[in-house]
Amino acid sequence: MTQMLEMPRVQTCTVTACGYNHDGCTAFAVTIGTTMSAECDTFVETADKGGMGKALAQVGACKRSDCMHNADLECHAPAIVVGQSGDKADCLTYEKR
Repeated sequence: MTQMLEMPRVQTCTVTACGYNHDGCTAFAVTIGTTMSAECDTFVETADKGGMGKALAQVGACKRSDCMHNADLECHAPAIVVGQSGDKADCLTYEKR
């Protein structure tokens, strides 16, 4: 299991409609889901602002077992990038094995 201090950071997030994104992702941790793309399950479309107030988000879990960075449902990429994909937020670091 990955220690919390070793969890990959959300390097950037460009999804401005997310309540956790104000000058970067301010969620404590994000979860990447199992949809057709690698959707950020933490995405909340709202004008309200939430989170910790600092852009220090980490990847808490990754459900994309077919990603080359995934081992035991945890991300082992050095960092991830989240970006807009249609009306969703996707992990752009996702790479299919």
